[in-house]
Amino acid sequence: MAKSNIAALVWGVMIFGSGCEEKNTYVEPPPPQVTVNRPIYRKVREYLEFTGNTQAFNTVQLVARVQGYLEKVLFNDGDSVKKGQPLFLIQQDTYQAKLKQAEAQVLQQKASLDHAQTELERFGGLVRQHAAAQTDVDRWRFERDNAKAALIAAEAKRDLAQLDLGYTEVAAPFDGRVDRRLKDPGNLVGAGEFTPLAHINQIDPIYVYFTINETELLKVIRQTNVGPGEAEKMKIPVSLALSDEKDYPHHGFLDFTAISVTPTTGTLLLRARFPNADGAILPGLFARVRVLVVNSERMALVVPETAIGYDQLGSYLLAVDSNNRVERKSVKLGARVDEERVIENGINDQDRIIIAGLLHAIPGNKVVSESQAPTKAEGGREHAADPAKLEKPSP
Repeated sequence: MAKSNIAALVWGVMIFGSGCEEKNTYVEPPPPQVTVNRPIYRKVREYLEFTGNTQAFNTVQLVARVQGYLEKVLFNDGDSVKKGQPLFLIQQDTYQAKLKQAEAQVLQQKASLDHAQTELERFGGLVRQHAAAQTDVDRWRFERDNAKAALIAAEAKRDLAQLDLGYTEVAAPFDGRVDRRLKDPGNLVGAGEFTPLAHINQIDPIYVYFTINETELLKVIRQTNVGPGEAEKMKIPVSLALSDEKDYPHHGFLDFTAISVTPTTGTLLLRARFPNADGAILPGLFARVRVLVVNSERMALVVPETAIGYDQLGSYLLAVDSNNRVERKSVKLGARVDEERVIENGINDQDRIIIAGLLHAIPGNKVVSESQAPTKAEGGREHAADPAKLEKPSP
């Protein structure tokens, strides 16, 4: 009896519960919210970007030019040195003795010349008095001329001996920084072989070498009517950034272009010069280089670089139409300017471009758009459109 009552109670609860349930209905999610902004016209300059490597302004391998034992090293490895500063001293006593010997020979030949000249004058007078033969005059003229030649040879030997003595002191050829020494005191150097002693670099200013490919080269020449030879005389501004630098904090100028394109690579070698008073830029570093294209200043339509998308059809922007639906606009990109990109065609300044919330913006779907307030970039340049021209978000 109890079991039947319990079963009836359970059955009633099930019937009552099923009668109270509401029917499930699909509720469409709200449109995603995106931030839009209108493209703006601004004055832009076109730049070309390259990669290159730094190289010392001057670099020299110091070598021993005379033979001898290395007596002294007059610097510490890695020192900054001045032009003419002594760096190495090679055994000097042998060369000092050779110089004295050469100077003695000069004195000897001077004495011989003086004697021959005196005798020539004396016998010349005797010949006029008919007291000596003409052959004596001719002989002393020969002795005088021979003494002159011997004196010139002796003076040349003295100069060479003086040069050799000077080569025993190896000095810095310019202001720079010297590398570690390659020979220690006590070693025999210059003994009929090429004996490097150290390397020295001048890195203020410093060079950066980079290349431009044939396509860009021809485009720039046609656009600017300026050839490579003329460009290096114009001191075109060039900016430099090292691998850990975001912007281009170092500023220099173009100072050399190669005279021909390398056939194997189709590139032209370029060089820029940068001041480097603090020595922060070392030779051999990887560098990003930005070169101003002359005569390229113009008004252009720009959008934030982050708003640009890429797919198999090319570059595009997402915009919001008058019905608050997302549409894809294929665009042709121009030069990059700071954090913005020049758009050559595909949009106009009345389009509402999506600059934030791109992941939720699907072409053809509706969105809720919110216009971005104007902001200022570095140097006070306006990056957003004029507030008076901003379109209010659609309801």
